Amino acid sequence: MSTATQTPAAPRSTAPSGIPFSRLLQVEFRKSWDTKASFWLLFALGAVVVAAEFIAAIVLAVNGDGDTTVDLGTFAGVAGFVCELMLPVVAILLVTSEWTQRTAMVTFALEPRRDRVITAKLGVALIWTLVTVVFALVMGVLFNLFYGAVGGSVTWTGGAGVVGFVIVQCALMLIGFAWAALVLNTPAAIVIYYAFWFAVPTILGIGNALIGWFDSFSRWIFFQQATGPLYDGFWNMSAGEWGHLIVAVLIWLGAPLLLGLRRISRAEVK
Repeated sequence: MSTATQTPAAPRSTAPSGIPFSRLLQVEFRKSWDTKASFWLLFALGAVVVAAEFIAAIVLAVNGDGDTTVDLGTFAGVAGFVCELMLPVVAILLVTSEWTQRTAMVTFALEPRRDRVITAKLGVALIWTLVTVVFALVMGVLFNLFYGAVGGSVTWTGGAGVVGFVIVQCALMLIGFAWAALVLNTPAAIVIYYAFWFAVPTILGIGNALIGWFDSFSRWIFFQQATGPLYDGFWNMSAGEWGHLIVAVLIWLGAPLLLGLRRISRAEVK
């Protein structure tokens, strides 16, 4: 008589859950300021904003003899101009540092799903945008009070301009991020961004002055002109202004971002 033998069941193996996205976000946020380049960039951004606001308040008080009326958007606009020049470089460093400092192999070995790493970097870029916007608005309030204290005329209107300021800052940060993802090189991405900000408007302005029909064409690719109506409130924009804005965003943000994300997903890590 034979006895039945029972084969023990194989132990169940559980697949690793992977790195939580919140941890990726924390790591990328730490990397966004914990290097000499990024730290001094953020420090310089804050210092230049405060200096520009102070100079603007003094100039308005002296030249206007206290008769010039400023609103909340006046000093927020001064801070916004500085942020438009320097803040997108933070997004550029977020993306290109992995490739220029040759840490991409370590990063993507720890988290092979590149899309999650890029999403975390994009989230950090937007967090810094919101932090900078809040900082600029606080500076606007403080220097409004300062201007009023030295005898200037102050109003607290300008909400539409503040909304436009937030939208434009987010768009410019994303443009810096997109071009950085496309070229994966810090100097090249910075040069492209400043060419977009300074050289392209100059070329378009020359074309508008010399060619009669060029103005109607440039409205579709002139990003600064297309985003101008946002400062009067996006709810007041006409259909034509919306069309110009959408096309300009697709050219300068949409296409580079899609191509950049595709390049990162397929780029060889060395």
